[in-house]
Formats: sequence, structure tokens, C-alpha cells
Amino acid sequence: MNVTTVWKGKRAFTSEGPSGYAVGMDATAAYGGDSKGATPMELLLAGLGGCMGIDITMILDAFLDKITGIEIVAQGTRSEGMPKGFTSIDLIFKVDGDIPDYRIWKAIQMAEEKYCAVSASLSADIHPKLILNGVETPRP
Repeated sequence: MNVTTVWKGKRAFTSEGPSGYAVGMDATAAYGGDSKGATPMELLLAGLGGCMGIDITMILDAFLDKITGIEIVAQGTRSEGMPKGFTSIDLIFKVDGDIPDYRIWKAIQMAEEKYCAVSASLSADIHPKLILNGVETPRP
């Protein structure tokens, strides 16, 4: 999968992937931005909540007619030092409907341990490459 992220000035960027949907990002004023888009860290939590939600609804597909609402709140605790990455993430699943808790817990477990590509990617290796003025430049 390829996603292209383009600088829009100051701290603003727009990313677009194969789906064709563009996502605007910006830093808060504390980091020199204008807060005209979601922050990348907000999008990371949103991606995790969306991934878990999609997987859970797929796992519980036969019971969706009994569910009237699902809300997933992702609460990330960030490191004090730089980089200010997440040190822990709490996911709160608020589900309404006529469905036993054990089915939802099983779906959460399966999504987290087997299906959610976002949670599996949070510890992914990152391999940067630099192309400066059209020429690939080796890492020093």
C-alpha cells in the first residue's frame, strides 16, 4: 500500500492513499501549526479505533441486528520526553444492544490478537530513504 503525503505550507500536510480520500493534517500552535487538520497522533488513535471497530463488526456480523450502537474511545498516554510517542493506549468499547458481553469480549480479543493490522503495525520497523532534488541520497 502506498500513501502520499504532500506539504501544504508551515506544518500542514495532506495524505492520500489508494482509497482516493484525502486527509488533512496540521500541528497545533504549540508546534508552529495552525490547527487546520487532525494531528498525526490523533489519526493514529483514529486508525486504531477504526481498525478494531471494523474487525469487531466483521466478527459479530451475524449479531449486528442486535447491536444499536458502538462507540470506541481511544485514550493515548504519551511519553514525557521526545519523541512523545504513545506509551499506552486504552480502548473503551461502548456497545448498546441485546448481545451478551462474552461475545463482544471474544470479538475484541480476536480483533486485537489476530485481525487488526493497525495494532499489529504499532511496533513496525521503519526504513527511511531520502531522495534530494531527484537523487537518492544514502543514509550517513
